[in-house]
Amino acid sequence: MKPTIVIITGLSGSGKTVALRALEDSGFFCVDNLPVTLINLFVSRLPKKGNITKIGVGIDIREQAFLSSMNSALRLLKKKYRTEIVFLKAEKGVLVRRFKETRRPHPLSSGSNDIDPVIEKEKDMLQPLKKEADRIIDTSSYTPHQLRHLITTLYSSNTRKSNAMSLTFMSFGYKFGVPQNVDLLFDVRFIPNPNFVPELKELRGIDPPVKKFIFEKPQTKEFIKRLKGLLDFLIPLYIKEGKAYLTVGIGCTGGRHRSPAITEKIAALIKKHPVEISAIHRDL
Repeated sequence: MKPTIVIITGLSGSGKTVALRALEDSGFFCVDNLPVTLINLFVSRLPKKGNITKIGVGIDIREQAFLSSMNSALRLLKKKYRTEIVFLKAEKGVLVRRFKETRRPHPLSSGSNDIDPVIEKEKDMLQPLKKEADRIIDTSSYTPHQLRHLITTLYSSNTRKSNAMSLTFMSFGYKFGVPQNVDLLFDVRFIPNPNFVPELKELRGIDPPVKKFIFEKPQTKEFIKRLKGLLDFLIPLYIKEGKAYLTVGIGCTGGRHRSPAITEKIAALIKKHPVEISAIHRDL
């Protein structure tokens, strides 16, 4: 059985260490800072009858000496193995804040406190690698816990079909920012808010009383019907196009009541399609 290789790369400070550890928790044999040109040699030396079938590799700007030969090495890997490249990024202001909070230097900095120029330099240097990515995740609004949950949701399944599209439904709260890595985005703030019902305020959208309140509303029933119809139309087209990942974002004000309830409901209804379905509640 050919191993699956997931390469975690991206901008410094975007969460690559967290993502790689999440892969390790998901059953991957992980190696950090391995030059991409040596991955093929590394995999070929693994025991043929061993139990290492999932490999995670962390790559960052410290491998700049190998960047020039990276594209050809990646093409070779994708021909020989099932290889996925996950590129993590974040907004410049978020990256600057993270470096200040952790008090660690940027890999490209030379002692200067101004890291804005080196962030831009790193973006330019990693652009070719970003173009090769199968999935780009903006971690600007993610906590380490949320990023870990996202990675484990995507890669922890032992039964994932090799050719199945990964369909992720993500609930979120607009007041915490819109997720940057969604393909389809739906706003459910038109549904009456359980937050203003005293006995429901402290509950969550996955709790039965809240779900009963939300799904008894006529506008909710009509929305679910129309959204399911749209997804039933779109999913086969995305599969035909060869899309590997589809993320559907469903947002309400705080991400606690309406969007989690709708996310759970619609995820349960999209079962007939040959996709791997997962649900993430970013702000619950």
